[in-house]
Amino acid sequence: MRLHVGCAMWTHAPWQGRLIPHPLPPSERLRAYASWCNAVEGNTTFYATPALATVESWAAQTAEDFRFVLKLPKTVTHERRLRGADAELQSFFTAMEPLGPRNHAFWIQLPGSFGPADLGTLATFLYRLPRSYRYAVEVRHPSFFDDERSARQLEQVLGRVGAEWVLFDTVTLFGTPATSYAEREAWMKKPRVLRRSRALTDRPIVRYIGRDDPALTMAGWAYLVRAVVDWLAEGRSPTVFLHTPDNVDALKLARRFYDEVRTLVPGLAPLPEPLPAAPETLF
Repeated sequence: MRLHVGCAMWTHAPWQGRLIPHPLPPSERLRAYASWCNAVEGNTTFYATPALATVESWAAQTAEDFRFVLKLPKTVTHERRLRGADAELQSFFTAMEPLGPRNHAFWIQLPGSFGPADLGTLATFLYRLPRSYRYAVEVRHPSFFDDERSARQLEQVLGRVGAEWVLFDTVTLFGTPATSYAEREAWMKKPRVLRRSRALTDRPIVRYIGRDDPALTMAGWAYLVRAVVDWLAEGRSPTVFLHTPDNVDALKLARRFYDEVRTLVPGLAPLPEPLPAAPETLF
């Protein structure tokens, strides 16, 4: 029974010197982040497969119980739409090998145009993937949220190979009108979909999108705290990623979420103490 929490990135300018020590060389930035959270989304791999040496550095900066959820390259998911991408996949899997047990699941984010009619393609793709890894699929087509028949069909495709449905929650984001530039930008980019909270495997993954106001973000996650407590009681090990439009307080919010769950599940181990953002002084 484990709970992992994290953010959408491990470096963010507003954190530097405020939450994370600054300046830090690239070889130390993930280590500093990992003193706050025990998981991270790997969005950079969507744009390019990193060099093996880079991934070795990620492993060296994190403990074995740290978890990465790494996005498959867009050439596979968006450009090839899961067809004819064997060479790109092999290069990606080879590059990720140094992470070992830190690799929680490979994240297959599909474009909004990938709908119920494409489920046969998804089923074939998932069936051909190496069984030595776990996979989590994120869909954005409205039919998977509005039409229960389409949702059940997706669950069946995922269930056949033990893959998880990444639960992408934007309900709090769209709950009241945007009040900042970052929130307005998020409104234009994020899908407005119904909330789903059913786990398919023993490792559910949730991407929760809050607001720039921490109070609104925390008020909106009450249901998720209850869901995580229930999942833990069932023997599942969930991973929750906390987002806000500007992500200024995302690190603190991720830890706050973990602490709220731990209050209800005292058996959870505490997160590590964050590295100080600035050296201690005598005065």
